[in-house]
Formats: sequence, structure tokens, C-alpha cells
Amino acid sequence: MKIKQNVRHWAAKKALTTPGLDSLVHTGLVRLHTNIFVGKADENHREERREHLDGFFDGTIDAYTAALEEGYSEAEAREITHIQGNFDFYNHGWVEMMEIPTDELDEHYDRYESFFERHGITIDEPLGEFEPEDLPDAPATIDRLDDSEADLAQPNAVSGYADDVYVEDADGEITTGGADEPDDVDVSDAVGMSDSTESE
Repeated sequence: MKIKQNVRHWAAKKALTTPGLDSLVHTGLVRLHTNIFVGKADENHREERREHLDGFFDGTIDAYTAALEEGYSEAEAREITHIQGNFDFYNHGWVEMMEIPTDELDEHYDRYESFFERHGITIDEPLGEFEPEDLPDAPATIDRLDDSEADLAQPNAVSGYADDVYVEDADGEITTGGADEPDDVDVSDAVGMSDSTESE
């Protein structure tokens, strides 16, 4: 998968692993991700998905933190959460929100199979043990999975990045694995620590 990495991602990582700041940033990241993906949904279905996405991303932020604690890099831990999101979107038929093509789901699962298995995560159960109690559901659009115009049905999916985590930096340079953590990370740059709504 191709993801971006900038100062805000490093700040979020540091804040989420700092007692006293973690819950504030956690809430900010949930709100940010919900807004991003609601914006990618078909206009007629946006608000009916919001509560589910809030609950879902609450679980993925916990998965992100667990992956960091297990030694995954910032980029890998974040990619894990994006893969979980794509599993959920696929299960609901929300293909217009997907970042990877439906036929690459298995490849992405296989790369993190050990993490997913440890935490009970499957394509069918994308949160595994990280699923919050009483996760709200939302109406599915399963018929979209059979859309013959796959490229049109998945306008946000980027193919060809299933073999590794590809990271685009602030200059548009793409590398695999991501950068090393900077020494001068300022937690005040993290989402939730200010009014910024900069996208993922």
C-alpha cells in the first residue's frame, strides 16, 4: 500500500505512547479518519456510516499502538490499520472508500499474517480483539462488489503496491519502509493537540 509520512504522523506516534496525551490524540485521530473516509463515501451514504466509522477507527488506533509495541515501524503499524479499514469497507461493499483493489486484499493480509493471527484479525473480522463493545453497524452496499466497471467503482484504490509498504514523504519521494524517526518530534504537532484538520 502507498501511504504518506510526515511530521504529524511522527508526532501522533509519540503522543499515543505518552501517558496523559494518548487519549486526547486517540480521539483526534478517530475524528480525523472518520471525516476523511466519510468524505470518500457516496454522498447519499455518508452520514449513515459515521457512527460505525467512529467505532471502527477507535479500534484501529488501538491496533496501531499494539503494532508499535510489538516492534513494527510507524509506517508498518499505520499500514496495518489502513488494511483493516479496507477489509471493513470490502465487507460492507463500500468499494468507493477502498484504498486498495479488492483483488489485492489477500496479499496485504499475508504480509501481516503473524500480527493479524495473534490478534484474531481476518478479512471477515477486521478488528479482531480490538473491536469495541457495541460497535455500531451501518447499511451495506454489497451489490457494488459486483460492479463490472471496477476502476470506476473504486476511484480511490491504488494498485501495484501490495508487496511492501510504500511511503511518500513531504517532497513526493516514494521509498519502501518509511523514514527513521526524527530526533526532534514535537507532540504539539499531533492531531488532537491543535485545531488542525490536516488529512492522513
